[in-house]
Amino acid sequence: MDLSVNLFGISFKNPVWVASGTFGYGLEALKLYDISKLGAVVTKGLSLKPRIGNEPPRIAETPCGMLNSIGLQNPGVEAFLKEIYPQIEHVDTHFIANVFGETEEEYLEVCLALESADKIIAYELNVSCPNVKKGGLAFGHDLKVLGRLINKIKGKVKKPVLVKLSPNTGDVVLFGKVCVDNGADGLVAINTLLGMKIDVEKRVPVLSTVKGGLSGPAILPIAVRMVWELYQALGTSVPIIGVGGIYDTDSALQHILAGASAVQVGTANFFDPLSPLKILEGIEDYLRRHQLTLKDLVGGAHSEYRPDRCPC
Repeated sequence: MDLSVNLFGISFKNPVWVASGTFGYGLEALKLYDISKLGAVVTKGLSLKPRIGNEPPRIAETPCGMLNSIGLQNPGVEAFLKEIYPQIEHVDTHFIANVFGETEEEYLEVCLALESADKIIAYELNVSCPNVKKGGLAFGHDLKVLGRLINKIKGKVKKPVLVKLSPNTGDVVLFGKVCVDNGADGLVAINTLLGMKIDVEKRVPVLSTVKGGLSGPAILPIAVRMVWELYQALGTSVPIIGVGGIYDTDSALQHILAGASAVQVGTANFFDPLSPLKILEGIEDYLRRHQLTLKDLVGGAHSEYRPDRCPC
């Protein structure tokens, strides 16, 4: 069964990737299984300078999910290249660097630092980060700022640029279109939703930062809906990578049928480290049983869509 996919001019052995922030840089997982079986590994976010992250507590379990407010802790791109990159260089799968910064210049500098690292085949821009020059508003929440950021990076780098969309903007399609219009090679939908949890005995927020990003199976319906809307509006003009709530074959297939060309497994890595491999096997079994190809599935649910039906 051929599960390979070709996206933005790059061939991936299969459509099952692991999401940023839930897999580190792949080193821990190497002790559990052969991660070269994955279609791609998206690294934990990389910034220009090291970041120590937020004060604990910065993770909280929620019904069917978790809140996190890690604060993008990472060693910085220079330390990554010197200390971590040599350890993953031999792994036989693609690595995509999740990149962020507090200014446009920082985003660009991180990408340029990674241009000569052949194992890094693309950049995933985390645009949910605050833009310090714009009073702290997230890059992904301002259409003009987002468009300018993508345009600036695309004008300087040779590798594909993906944009991880925020679900907290109100209209994911509008922001997706801005990304495509400014040269984005792919869209990743979606990042975490903003949420919070209160300790009722102490009567205080659980997280040190009060609010955090909600992920896990609880957000699956929202993520699938946003992938659907993006595919409905943009069609096959740009690859969509589905992420959010994926924990088994069914949830992965929902993303693909909604329009995702590949999927990223995130929070599921914490409660079942082997979930990406199980999902990969499940997709292969599904295709075999239904005598379909992966290409047949991408956006397949749209062919059955009845716009005359009221969603009320």
